[in-house]
Amino acid sequence: MNKESEHGGEKTMNQKELVLNAMQCKKVDRIPWVPFVGCHAASLIGVDCETYFKNEDDIVNGVLKAVELYNPDGIPTMFDLQLEAEAMGCQLTYAKDNPPAVSTHVLEQGASLEELKIPTENDGRLPIALSATRRIVEAVGDKIAVYGLITGPFTLALHLKGTDIFYDMLDEPEEVEELMEFCQKVAINMAKMYIDAGVDIVALVDPMTSQISPDSFEEFVTPYVTPVFDYIHERGKLGSMFVCGNAKRNVEKMCEIHADNVSVDENIPLDYVVDICHKNKVSVGGNIKLTLTMLFGTPYDNMQDATNCMQIGGHEGFILAPGCDMPYATPVENVQAVTKTVHGDIEDIFEGGDVMEGISYQLPDYQAEDKVIIDCITLDSESCAACQYNMEAVRVAAAPIMDQVVIIEHKIKEKEGVACMMKLGAKQVPTICVDGEVKYESILPDTPELTACFKAAVEKKQR
Repeated sequence: MNKESEHGGEKTMNQKELVLNAMQCKKVDRIPWVPFVGCHAASLIGVDCETYFKNEDDIVNGVLKAVELYNPDGIPTMFDLQLEAEAMGCQLTYAKDNPPAVSTHVLEQGASLEELKIPTENDGRLPIALSATRRIVEAVGDKIAVYGLITGPFTLALHLKGTDIFYDMLDEPEEVEELMEFCQKVAINMAKMYIDAGVDIVALVDPMTSQISPDSFEEFVTPYVTPVFDYIHERGKLGSMFVCGNAKRNVEKMCEIHADNVSVDENIPLDYVVDICHKNKVSVGGNIKLTLTMLFGTPYDNMQDATNCMQIGGHEGFILAPGCDMPYATPVENVQAVTKTVHGDIEDIFEGGDVMEGISYQLPDYQAEDKVIIDCITLDSESCAACQYNMEAVRVAAAPIMDQVVIIEHKIKEKEGVACMMKLGAKQVPTICVDGEVKYESILPDTPELTACFKAAVEKKQR
């Protein structure tokens, strides 16, 4: 059905078609805008995140409030990468201003893969999520594109098994492949349930794929996500691959998994992603800065960031979006400034001051300290899967020498964390620094390498 409207003899795409056409690398007359509203929607209706993610009415009301305030061209129904894991027995830790985080891993605790069952619409919080999706589709699905977000197979495998998976990728690759095949089946069934609920686009959110090499991506990700996107296409829908962190090394591989779109955060230069993806006829989504711009910035900062992204992305194969799930406390006026920029209505966006004004951070005198200091720069390990497993890996690797090291997490959701990041010279998250020196930026080494790095720092200090 043609949903275009006539204006002076010219056809104008409606909001939903803007997104669908941009996803397919077709030229659009206005760049579409898709705010990734997850936990932020809870703040819009005045409830905490634990209440929000457990209540169908709150989810519906929060998303519809975001539609009212931000006039988006597309919207996700939920941004919760823990739904599947929880439905299969992983325990979650809920927070007031973050999405829940996986706190136990069923395979690590003794369950076997054979014991795990693919979640159905009756398991865990899936009845809530799917019912909310159907209601959101009914309310706004004729006007804007509705996204159903599912946990990507590799990140789900981390949820189920924990960081031991990085050992097994080297020592027991057949076991990892078996686990990935199971997670692929989970993803396909999740896609089926969301498509049956009426979504237009299914997005695999797989942040942990930014932490592995292209060879590992090709071995442990490509064979298991490609069939998911093939299924999505068989159902007549479009598919997006969401990644967080510096996945630059894997962008070309992502163009080979049959996704229509790759969405990235600020850790990857947008011009690089656009260049690689458009050569492969894959569209791009991104990548307004989550913290410096959306959380801590001014409306003027958001206008500038959005304008820069739009200039790079262009009117063919680009969707303007935040780098990932927007923080709970993101100021409404900042998000509305992006909407006004998209629609060319920027007269009342005023220039604000320096977002770091009055904020300072004094690095310790690392050489004078008795212990080795391990600084971990994260978005927030309570809400970012890549950051969560980064912190877990650091603690595991440091365990043999825990009495000789100090581990500090610096969350860039907090201005002091941003100031620390700038002082250390880190450019990406998550980043691991040892005694003030950047060691690993947006990549997670295996445990033996990480332990060796920490031990070498201890030995150096003792000399």
